[in-house]
Amino acid sequence: MTTNDVPHLCNDLGVEKITIGVKEFQCMGARPPFDHPHVYLDMGDDNQIVCPYCSTLYVHDPALGPDETEPPTCLFESPLSTA
Repeated sequence: MTTNDVPHLCNDLGVEKITIGVKEFQCMGARPPFDHPHVYLDMGDDNQIVCPYCSTLYVHDPALGPDETEPPTCLFESPLSTA
């Protein structure tokens, strides 16, 4: 079993739109402890989706990799590393 296949994205900057390289992800709002419930979002056939908690607009760009966002600091990487 894998531990975290679905990227967690955050919007600490409070921007209206984040461009991402994936269509399935979890939005967590800001980084802990200011996060909202982590909600799984799936764009399906669409190219954009709005988080129902924080109203961030996520737009898919196939030119970005699965670990790339614009602005570039929106991918959350847990401080807990595999030991």
